[in-house]
Amino acid sequence: MRVPVVLISGVDPDAMAATMVGLQFDLPGAVAVRHHIDVDRQVLTRTVSDVTGVVEHQETELEHACVSCAIREDIVPTLERLARTRRWHSIVAHLPVGAEAAHLCNVLTWDTRLARFLRVSAVVTAVSAAHPVHDLLGDDLLAERGWHCSHDDRRGVGEVLASMIEYADAVVVDGEADAVAAGLVQALARPDVPVVVGSAGLTSADLLGRLHQHAHTEEWTSPVRTDALPDVRVEGIWRVDLQSIQPFHPERLLESLDAIGGGPFRTRGCFWLPSRPGRALEWDGAGGQLSIGDHAPWGRRAPFTRIVVTGVGAAPASLRPAFAEMLVRPGEDGSREAPGWQVTEDGFEPWLGPIREVA
Repeated sequence: MRVPVVLISGVDPDAMAATMVGLQFDLPGAVAVRHHIDVDRQVLTRTVSDVTGVVEHQETELEHACVSCAIREDIVPTLERLARTRRWHSIVAHLPVGAEAAHLCNVLTWDTRLARFLRVSAVVTAVSAAHPVHDLLGDDLLAERGWHCSHDDRRGVGEVLASMIEYADAVVVDGEADAVAAGLVQALARPDVPVVVGSAGLTSADLLGRLHQHAHTEEWTSPVRTDALPDVRVEGIWRVDLQSIQPFHPERLLESLDAIGGGPFRTRGCFWLPSRPGRALEWDGAGGQLSIGDHAPWGRRAPFTRIVVTGVGAAPASLRPAFAEMLVRPGEDGSREAPGWQVTEDGFEPWLGPIREVA
């Protein structure tokens, strides 16, 4: 029988620790394993404990202090080892602060050998109640708070935390948050995800059952999702869903990135460029920090552009006009009506690499 694993992610050490302790004592026969990356020392610390106390405490030097190395060199082997002992009925895995659960979920889902012993039963994101709106929509970097995972980790707190909330099967807030903050968290989370105060709001049956459905999670977090989004029902929270079948014009997009990606709100989705018509490109930003990347080929799917923007207060009236201005206009070179676009560079090489195929 496979041992269920509850993964805890987050960007606030105190919120994560409180959630781990709560789950460890609420889940029957649980063992907790906590990993911490000390970037300056290039050391990964592993602490294993159960209701009897600390079972293991081990420091391991990493060649490169990063999440990928930690997962490969210690997190996955430790989870497998604990499961194979058959000593505990469940595992609570406290990931390094700032480490997203998606990578580990992919490994545990698709590795057939590991799947004989382990299964991810729930992904829980821990959120601090102190200032969640600032955490999600501010421009702080993980490195500025000492929560980075490597020397070159320049990720924004908001971008990482928003992504964690969107990926979660349950969100635990470590205290009472105001209505706007709670509404923002709920608006970012998958519609069926519980957002609770304290881990006591989650039942062991849910956490150890089938709360995590990998395909369902992947659909919600996919940059190329096409589903209609639920209405935002909390006063003070807004969402603008920007959609078009046209691509962005590379020059106008470069000139106006800040118009959509530079404000105090969460933005995510996909777009395409006439210079790279076969590639679905990912848009992922929060609090003025924006990441652009190459997601996947469009394949048989017709390309489209969709950026979902979520924020607090009042939605800027400039969002829709700015979005429309960045699009290739009907009939303009590069549009669906006039697809010819012969260029070897488009200005996005620093983010997307060289153009492999010229349209």
